Amino acid sequence: MLRKITLGLGLLGLALNQSLAEEFISGQNPSERPKDAPVIENVEHEGAWYAQALHGISEPYPFSLKFLEDQGNWETPFNKPGMPGRYDIRGWHK
Repeated sequence: MLRKITLGLGLLGLALNQSLAEEFISGQNPSERPKDAPVIENVEHEGAWYAQALHGISEPYPFSLKFLEDQGNWETPFNKPGMPGRYDIRGWHK
């Protein structure tokens, strides 16, 4: 019985390995950007995005927040609530 299970798992692994070998994987050379990879040419944030990002910060906004102008569509913790209690200096958890 154990021999049949082992053989079955081996055949399943072989089948999975074969199906994965046929898949196209973009970026197989990490030091090179694939020629057909999509390129983001322009990012425009709406007013609601800026309101969220500047929540709890009063005007005049410090120059150090200039990075928001260059913020792309990647994940950033700056515009999301952090820890509650005494650590909540921007008032996210009120």
